[in-house]
Amino acid sequence: MTAQMVDRLQQAFWDTLVMVSVSAGVAVALGIPLAVFLVVSGPGGFLAAPRLNRAVGWLVNGFRAVPFIVLLVALIPFTRLVAGTTIGVWAAIVPLAVSATPFFARIAEVSLREVDPGLVEAAQSIGCRRWDIVRHVLLPEALPGIVGGFTITVVSMIGASAMAGAVGAGGLGDVAIRYGYQRFDTTVMLVVIAILILLVSAVQFTGDLAVRRLKVR
Repeated sequence: MTAQMVDRLQQAFWDTLVMVSVSAGVAVALGIPLAVFLVVSGPGGFLAAPRLNRAVGWLVNGFRAVPFIVLLVALIPFTRLVAGTTIGVWAAIVPLAVSATPFFARIAEVSLREVDPGLVEAAQSIGCRRWDIVRHVLLPEALPGIVGGFTITVVSMIGASAMAGAVGAGGLGDVAIRYGYQRFDTTVMLVVIAILILLVSAVQFTGDLAVRRLKVR
């Protein structure tokens, strides 16, 4: 491992963190409102809109059904429009966010549906407004499950970011492909694998710890 390769690995590590962090932020910002809409507009919801709910559900399922590598290529025109380029870290953030948002939305939806309906009915009986029910009942009660689902989403995004590196997105996947696989350098491959394992383990540990503390509260 030369000093130059160590520098490349450090830069690739930070690139991966940027890709995953920004994409995860977008997934949370869009995924939670989407999950709330799917719950409150579904059967039995207090804003029931069956047709719109089905349409949004089909759209979410459609994006979830497309493999990430296919979505990465299919979104090239949209990526160029948003990021101004189709290579590099910021170009990878677009398909990562598009892929992660429906995935996280479905996980959050499951957590929201597990909230005791009696709590919602009790809030309605004392005159709580719909937004107050979402903010003070649904989201707080479902928060441990949402955080657990977010942890799973981030872990999957780390793997997807490595896959994006194979098509010029940068990050640890790019280093593993260019300097490990293509140059038959087993050491580089093993180091990248070790970094990814440590990164995933750190994310999982942090997420599990947050879930335990939220359940205690």
